[in-house]
Amino acid sequence: MILLIVLLLCLILLSIPIFLSIGLSTAVAFLMSNLPLFMIPQKMFDGVNSYVLLAVPLFMLAGSLMDQGGMSKRLVDLSESLVGHFRGGLAITSILSSMLFAGVSGSAAADTAAVGSVLIPSMKKKGYDKNFAASIIATGGSIGVIIPPSIPMIIFAFIANISVGKLFLAGVIPGIIIGLSLILLVVFKTRNFEIDNESKKFDFLKFKKAFKDAVLALGIPFIVVGGILGGLFTATESAAVAVIYAFVISGLIYKELSLKKLYKASIYAINTSSIILIIISIATVFSWFLSMNNIQQMLSNTFLLLGNNKYIILLAINLFLLIMGTFVETTASLILFVPVVTPLLNSLGIDPMTYGVMIVTNLAIGMLTPPLGICLMVSSSIAETKILDISKAITPFLLIMIFDLLLITFVPFLTTFLPSIY
Repeated sequence: MILLIVLLLCLILLSIPIFLSIGLSTAVAFLMSNLPLFMIPQKMFDGVNSYVLLAVPLFMLAGSLMDQGGMSKRLVDLSESLVGHFRGGLAITSILSSMLFAGVSGSAAADTAAVGSVLIPSMKKKGYDKNFAASIIATGGSIGVIIPPSIPMIIFAFIANISVGKLFLAGVIPGIIIGLSLILLVVFKTRNFEIDNESKKFDFLKFKKAFKDAVLALGIPFIVVGGILGGLFTATESAAVAVIYAFVISGLIYKELSLKKLYKASIYAINTSSIILIIISIATVFSWFLSMNNIQQMLSNTFLLLGNNKYIILLAINLFLLIMGTFVETTASLILFVPVVTPLLNSLGIDPMTYGVMIVTNLAIGMLTPPLGICLMVSSSIAETKILDISKAITPFLLIMIFDLLLITFVPFLTTFLPSIY
């Protein structure tokens, strides 16, 4: 068992793609345990043969259609009309835009790409350092998995067998808190900037026009979350509704979704979804093998060696997930670690809504740290800079997010209030 874990970590550190790292280490484990290899494809199929997981490619397609169909640009324009007149207005706009787009995409990578493609070039023209601009966009993009709808939350709810709708509600307040704390940090860091500091006033007519243009895009989270909570449709059906809504609004009302853009959006959704689903499938086999060898109980016992103090155990789990989130991709982390920590956290009397949002926030932070930080990769590509060059600029944002993570962990009201009134 130790050899299996060591082999997996070595393959990851050698920059072998995550699904190959998990697959190769699992195959070796099967051979060493004299298990038939034909069980691997069987378990892989079982891992993705789920109605709930159909929501993943559908939400990816919805987010891609919104981006290609002009919805993301309208959300950015709305954000800019609200806060663009402040010093450092574009930097603040980037965070607010990410928060708005998070409510329609469900994906951190899609959030980062949609907002970054619009704002990073503008920020560079204004004189912002490209590494600072990329770090803001990447950090804002990570909110995409916390504010509902959220693909990682769907996967977590599937694994932990809890309500997707309630988990979506649990992420609302933490997502807003994270966004506001990041905006405060941006305001502090840009207070002495000699760029983007023109003396401007709030333009109500500009805001009115931007709001009118963006109001249809803002309807997505209400349709998705409201439909689930109202019992109108399931999470998967809500994703299908989101696709239809995005297609109609972008293609028939905004009239910006050409056949070429529709093709581009579809290819992006197919490529991204296939990556997520193949990781889920092979990670399911890995997780099954671990459970067969009682690794979940072993890890639970290891955490319990710290004592029965749930706060110390929560700190240890957070530290563990922060470290692993740096090396292991988000979807794989959920499949591998949620079955391990869920029984332990349940035994400590911690609400599933709290530790669900806590785990997703941990993994959102992992999206901002090399070598597998997907948001860093996307933003650095748009800004035409290197991931390592962004590391220094993104450090203050990481510290703020870790502080927010501790709030989410130790102030359960933030995650349980909205689900409790549903």
